[in-house]
Amino acid sequence: MAVYTHDMYTDELKRLLSPLERRIFARLTSPQKIQDFLDTLSINFEKSGETYMSPRRTLKTKTAHCFEGALVAAVALAYHGEKPLLMDLRTEPDDEDHVVALFRRNGLWGAMSKTNHATLRYRDPVYRSPRELAMSYFHEYIDKRGRKTLREYSAPFDLRKYETDSWLTAEFELVSLVNDLDDSRHFPIVPKKNLRSLRRATQFEIRTMDATEWRARDNSTG
Repeated sequence: MAVYTHDMYTDELKRLLSPLERRIFARLTSPQKIQDFLDTLSINFEKSGETYMSPRRTLKTKTAHCFEGALVAAVALAYHGEKPLLMDLRTEPDDEDHVVALFRRNGLWGAMSKTNHATLRYRDPVYRSPRELAMSYFHEYIDKRGRKTLREYSAPFDLRKYETDSWLTAEFELVSLVNDLDDSRHFPIVPKKNLRSLRRATQFEIRTMDATEWRARDNSTG
């Protein structure tokens, strides 16, 4: 692994992208535009098995789950000279983790997110630290039994540690990158002594989870 400067990484990234890919990312000049683009991608329901697609494969299939969407957002940031940063939100073992792409504006943190639900979405840059941003997801992160399951968040994970062609244009599943993110330094959200006092979500709150943006028949890949 080698850490690149902004300019070096941006130049290498642009060199690897196809003309069509460059045109797509050239238009995504702000986090708002990046999020709008992510929202056009249907959810990857992984009908043929688990996937961890590179941004190139994601653009081809026009589908993404949270990790794949976060990578696309990170590419868009890097294309315009910003740091490609991810954050892993880790849950109880029987729930599913979530991954977002981080950005900063005027010293404050925001996040771009690909999800099929009304929660765990885009965050405006109003948070003073990664922890404060991660905490904004805590009360939304509930399971079907009403349990609040978010437990840890990762430090900002800088993709410039990796050669661009190892994740940007790869045709294989990015299992190694997912494992590295999972193994990276994480910080607790809930002190163990407070776990017993967490209040469960109400039935009304649980019902909001039934609202989804995409249905399984909306795509035929993944």
